[in-house]
This record gives sequence, structure tokens and C-alpha cells, in this order.
Amino acid sequence: MEAVNLLSSNKYTEKQIGYLFISVLVNSNSDLIRLINNGIRNDLASRNPTFMNLALHCIANVGSREMAEAFASEIPSILVAGDTMDSVKQSAALCLLRLNRTSPDLVPMGDWTARVVHLLNDQHLGVVTAATSLITTLAQKSPNDFKTSISLAVARLSRIVTSASIDLQDYTYYFVAAPWLSVKLLRLLQCYPPPEDAALRSRLTECLETILNKAQEPPKSKKVQHSNAKNAVLFEAISLIIHHDSEPTLLVRACNQLGQFLQHRETNLRYLALESMCTLASSEFSHEAVKTHIETVISALKTERDVSVRQRAVDLLYAMCDRSNAKQIVAEMLRYLETADYSIREEIVLKVAILAEKYAVDYTWYVDTILNLIRIAGDYVSEEVWYRVIQIVINRDDVQGYAAKTVFEALQAPACHENLVKVGGYILGEFGNLIAGDPRSSPLVQFNLLHSKFHLCSVPTRALLLSAYIKFINLFPEVKATIQDVLRSDSQLRNADVELQQRAVEYLRLSCMASTDILATVLEEMPPFPERESSILAKLKRKKGPGHLPNIDDDRRNVNGSSEHSENTDATKTSSPSLMADLLPTNRPRPATSTPIMLSDGSMESTYPLTDLLNLNSTPSAGASLLVDVFSDSSTPASVDVSEEHFPRFVCKNNGVIYENQLLQIGLKSEYRQNLGRMYVFYGNKTSTQFLSFSSSVTSHDTLTTQLNVHAKTVDPIIEGGAQVQQILNIECVSDFTDAPVLNVQFRYGGTLQTIAVKLPVMLNKFFQPTEMTSQDFFQRWKQLGAPQQEVQKIFKAKHPMDTDVTKAKIVGFGVALLDGVDPNPANFVGAGVIHTKNTQVGCLLRLEPNAQAQMYRLTLRTSRDSVSQRLCNLLFEQF
Repeated sequence: MEAVNLLSSNKYTEKQIGYLFISVLVNSNSDLIRLINNGIRNDLASRNPTFMNLALHCIANVGSREMAEAFASEIPSILVAGDTMDSVKQSAALCLLRLNRTSPDLVPMGDWTARVVHLLNDQHLGVVTAATSLITTLAQKSPNDFKTSISLAVARLSRIVTSASIDLQDYTYYFVAAPWLSVKLLRLLQCYPPPEDAALRSRLTECLETILNKAQEPPKSKKVQHSNAKNAVLFEAISLIIHHDSEPTLLVRACNQLGQFLQHRETNLRYLALESMCTLASSEFSHEAVKTHIETVISALKTERDVSVRQRAVDLLYAMCDRSNAKQIVAEMLRYLETADYSIREEIVLKVAILAEKYAVDYTWYVDTILNLIRIAGDYVSEEVWYRVIQIVINRDDVQGYAAKTVFEALQAPACHENLVKVGGYILGEFGNLIAGDPRSSPLVQFNLLHSKFHLCSVPTRALLLSAYIKFINLFPEVKATIQDVLRSDSQLRNADVELQQRAVEYLRLSCMASTDILATVLEEMPPFPERESSILAKLKRKKGPGHLPNIDDDRRNVNGSSEHSENTDATKTSSPSLMADLLPTNRPRPATSTPIMLSDGSMESTYPLTDLLNLNSTPSAGASLLVDVFSDSSTPASVDVSEEHFPRFVCKNNGVIYENQLLQIGLKSEYRQNLGRMYVFYGNKTSTQFLSFSSSVTSHDTLTTQLNVHAKTVDPIIEGGAQVQQILNIECVSDFTDAPVLNVQFRYGGTLQTIAVKLPVMLNKFFQPTEMTSQDFFQRWKQLGAPQQEVQKIFKAKHPMDTDVTKAKIVGFGVALLDGVDPNPANFVGAGVIHTKNTQVGCLLRLEPNAQAQMYRLTLRTSRDSVSQRLCNLLFEQF
């Protein structure tokens, strides 16, 4: 109320304090908002520029919806009034900009919009700067209303660029004339296509040429501010040149200017130059000019220290690639891949695969490149990449024999990546007959080579290899007996994995019962795949997001270098087919060689609802295992053994791995404050195969649900191979508890449902608040808690070496404050803390007395509640 009273004062200092207080401390829902609004309205009507400024600043700082409703219609009239002071115009423009950002629906468009454009002609550059920011924001939403700003912006820009810096004394920054205003005007012009008026267009071209010329001049100052201001204007001018994409000479000059920055000692400039050149590479006018810098970019890839700059260099090589330099660029990317940072390897793999396919004049080079890719970075070769190789080999008769010969040779290596085994199994299963004439690659040699890798592979790859074996029986009757022996072995017919077992049983029966004609029909060669957008390209688009991927189609280059510029993200999603659709079109019968991974819908867009127990609305995943899976799906999590192996480790710590098997790692990171906690659960897929239908929930038994509330955020239903996803659990302690909640995880791996239950380390001591106490206070409180039921004592043998520092760390990790100098015996440990629950707070004192000779401890706990004393004692004594 005091602040509201100060608003009506006529003294500047008092009014300023009132407005300052309101801007910082008054909630927009305050009861006083009506009184405040009256004070502001009076100041806006006062025509005193100082008071008007204070009022406008307050509206902009608070920026609430109530203020927008009250003043959004008044401020435009202040802004365009002829008698308004310059400083007030500035404030009004920025105030309107703020309200337009917070409540755009409340800012009325009207007559003032035409007049606000004319502020670009204002004598005062501060007004022009503020007005340009406002007009740019408004023009982005309704470009047609502000078309007249183009000519005014060009005229104003021309005056700034051609003026001597002394003409704009107050707005010259380190010898650069009005750099911020220049940048804003250039950005405003990027809201529109090139001007249609020839005179205006030539004037703009002249401005841009002048900016490019000034960049070539020797610097007028060695200070970094000078070069930063100069380069800010230059880069914005280049952005406009790229946006217009209509002046070949300007585009080539911009490219040459950026080429000089590629070797600049300033890392940020090198980064920006590479980024701008990526978009220049997608323009037909400047693509050739960009290509002249290929050696510099390759050298940046090899010598650059900063990983983000190296990543931009990869992007630029990808963007500048065409038929003339594809082999050189792909070779350089492969060379870089051997030492590339792990964070960008997958992206480079995708780009190499796309370029190799797009510019393959000779498909033998394509096959060699992809196999090289798998050899160098097998872990980062996603399924899309090797699916695509198979599609291309199947669709091109001229490369099938070469592909079979090459994979056969590649598989000779003692250590092969699993992705290579997949490609090898598929291609030899289809086209092994093309190389079977050579005794060095006879049918039996081919089979033995594939089978030597069998035991090292994961379940989906083994399933694929079994399919390759049955294809061999059709192609080469002479190895039939050998393969039947393998299928007949116990390790196949009684395999724990239902998919492998079923394949072995069915393939064995098929090979025994079917006539050669039926066998040949069932196992005939795969028909060609229909041509469609590459699934690799779709994946790269998803990875980069729309607008980040320079289009490499020669015949369809987009202005902004983004093939997705005009489409929204959803359109991209629907247009990129799922992997299953890509590999197995629905208009033909299911091929026998498909693996469960190929058949299960691997598309990233598909999300399986948790309630869909029978998986009815997803594609039939490896149909064979459906019946078994229905039963395993309907089993309750209670039937699964709850893992408690790592639970005790978390009594005195909050972070670490709580569960791990050969497929999945679950890590935790927790933080607690009073009776609330937050736990971040990290699920890591240790395999190279997707986890599908992934879900996780937290359950508590009946009593615990009333004592502890755990709310789990939903988690992604698909975890890619090698990826990690995070789930957040919010925890509230209502009253003291002894048990712990259970984390239940379910997912499909290789067609089989996996169920895991882990005891979550949420213990009572996590809600401790440490309490510092003096010796006198401690013993006084110790005596007060003297009732028999309030004390719990345990004498026990030490399980670990008796190390003082470790013991201290464990007591502090348990959550209490370690009190030094309280106990008369310095060898003893004393601690104090308060357990916070929603219903109550429980004070706790503890004393640990070690006996080094006997290797024994005595632990005494006193709290005001016996159940708390007992639980804390049971948790803590296990740690020593």
C-alpha cells in the first residue's frame, strides 16, 4: 500500500521507488492491481515524459495479462502521437513488444500499424532501433500488414551503411556505425522475399555490397569489440543474401568472404563461417563456389580442436557433396570416423550411408563403402543402414554377385561386427549360389563360415542366420544333412528363446517334409523392393529436426538449405515410412528370411499404449511368438523375483547402478529435501537392438501406499540400441515407513517379453535434515529420550575394516549431522537429525561406539517414536 501511495507523489525519486517496488515484488494477482493500474493511467495521461517512462517501464516489467488488458489499446496511440517525446516513443515501442510477446491476442491491430512503420524514418536512432524490434516481431506474424516497411528499412539501412561514422556519434560503437540497428534492419528484411521494385532492389544490393566491401578493409581498431560489431553486421547481411537467394554475384562474394574466415584464429568465427556455408551450399548459384573450399574444410576436420566446429565441418562436407567429389568426401568422412567423437559418430554414419547411396555411379563402390562403415563403426550403424544395403543389393542384379563375394571375404576376419554378420547372412542366403562355383567359397565353406559366428551373436541375428540356413537347404541340397543336424541339436530345438526354438522346429519339419518344388516356392528369392524415400534419410531428418538438413538433391534445392522448410514436422513424420514398410511392403507375402527385428515395427513414430496388452494395434511382431507372449503379458509383476542385490549400498548414498543384466542397466540419481524427494531413473539399453513396448511403474503394498506417495512420469515406449532414457519419480513421505516401493519394468526384446522388478532404495533416513547441536543440548535431549521404548541398541561384529574416515562418511551419508567434540570419548561417533514426514517430525540422536580390539560396534539410537528407532537401527548397522 505504501508503494501504491508513492505512485501518486509528484517527486521523481518517490515515484521511482514506488514503481521499482511494484515491478519487482507485486504479484500480478494482487488485490492492489486496480489501484496500481489507476496510478499508471494517471502517469500516462500526465504528458510528463519522465513519469510516462516510469509507467511504461512498469507495464513492460510486470507484463501480466491484467496489465495488457488495461493498457494494450492505449500504448499504440502514445507511440504514434506526433507530440510524444523520443524517449517515451522508445519506451512505448519496447513496452508494446513485451505485451505482444506475453499476450499477443490482446494487442489490437488497427490504424496505428501503418503509422508505426513510419517510425523507421524517425530522426532519433533510439526510436528507430526500438521500433525495428517491434515491427520485426509483428511482421513475422502478419507480413502483409507491414509490407511498406521494406522500402523504409532499405532506405534507413542505406543511410547508415554509407554514412561516415562521425555522422552517428552517439550510435557509433568502436568505429562501426549503429551495428545493432543495422542487424535489426537486416533481420526485418528477412521476413520478406526480395523487393519487386528494381530501384529498391538495386539500392539494397548496393548496401549489401558495401557491407561486404567494408569487411575486406583493414580493421580500424585491434579491440575485439570492433571486430565483433563488424562481423555481426556482416553475418546478418550474409543471412539476408542467402535468404533472398537471387543475386549470384552476392552469393559468390559471401561465400569467398566466409572462406577467409575458415582459417581465422577465432574459433567462433570458424564455426559461424562453416554454418553459413552449409546453407550457401544448397543454393544453385553458390554451390560451385562453396566446393572450391573443400581442402580447407577437410583440413578443419583433421586439425580442429573444438568438437562443435568439427561437427559443422562434417555438415558442410555433406552439403557440398555431389557426383564430382563424392568419393573424396566419403573417403575423408570414413577416415575421420575412426577417431571421431562418440557423440557424432551415428550422425556421420548416416551421412556416409546417404552420400554413398545417392552418388553411387558404381554400386560396387557403394557395397565396399558400407562394409567399410560397418567395420570402422559397427556399433553406430543403425538398422536402417544395413536394411538399406540389402534393399539396394536385392533391387540391382548387377551388384548381387559382387556383394556376395565381398561379404564372404569380409566375414573371413576373425573379429566381425554383428551388423556385418547380419548383412552377410542375408546376402549369402539370397545370393550365395552366385559364388558357389568357386571351390574356395563352396556351399559347405559358406555355411561353416556363417555358423562359426553363430554362437557370438544376439538372438535376432541368430534368428536371421537360421533363416539363411533354410535358404541354403533350398539353394544347395548337398549341405541339407549338415544343416538339419544343426537344426536338430538340443541347443536349437530346446532353446530358451521362443523365436529361435520355433524357427528351428518349423524349418526342420519344412526341410524334412516339403518336396523340392514346394521348398523352392516357399524359399524363392526376395522380390525387388518398391522404390521410396530412403529410411536412412528419414532417420537423419528426425535426428536433426526440420530446417537443419541441407538438401542434397541437385534438382530441388531450397532457398534456406532445408528440404523441410515449408512443411511442418508432422508432415515429415507421415511421409517417412516405417522401417517395416520400407523393408516388407504389405502387398506381398511374408518372406521366410525376415528376422523378428525386421518384422516388429521398428519405426520411431510408433508408440505402444501401455494398456494394449495383446499388442493388437501394432504389427504382428514375429507372429510365431504371439501366443506365448499373450500369456507372459498377462502374468502379474508379483510373480517376478524382486531384485534387492544392490539395495543396501544405497542406504548411505544417493547415486549409482541399482540393477544390471546382459540387456539392461538401471541407474539412479536422487535428491531429497525435508519430506519430498526426486529420483531420476536412467534405463540404458546395452544391446544393439531396440527395446519395444517399454513401460515402467512403481508399486507399493497396501500399508506403504498410505505412508509414501510415489508419482512416476511416463517413459518412452521405445529405447534404441545403445541408447539411454530417463524417468523422473517424485516422492512424498507422509509418515514413517519400513518397507520400500518396487520398480516394475517390462519390454520386448527380440520378440520376447522381459519383466524385471527392482526394490527402490527409498528409505526412511533419506528424509533426514541434519541438526547441529552443542554438547550440552545433545546430552539434555539424550536424557529426555530416556524411555525404554525410545531407545534401540545393537552390538554387532564389524563386517568391514574399521576405518575412521569411512565410518564418518557413512554416518554423514546416512543423513545426520556428525557432531565433533560432543562425546567425552573422541573415538565414538555422535550424530543428530530430524526425520521430516508430512504428518510429523521425529528428532533422532545416534551414538556409535567402536571397539577396535574386539572388532565390535555398539550402536545406540534414541528417537521419540519406537518404530523410527527400530527402522533406522536396522538400516544403519548393516553398513559397518
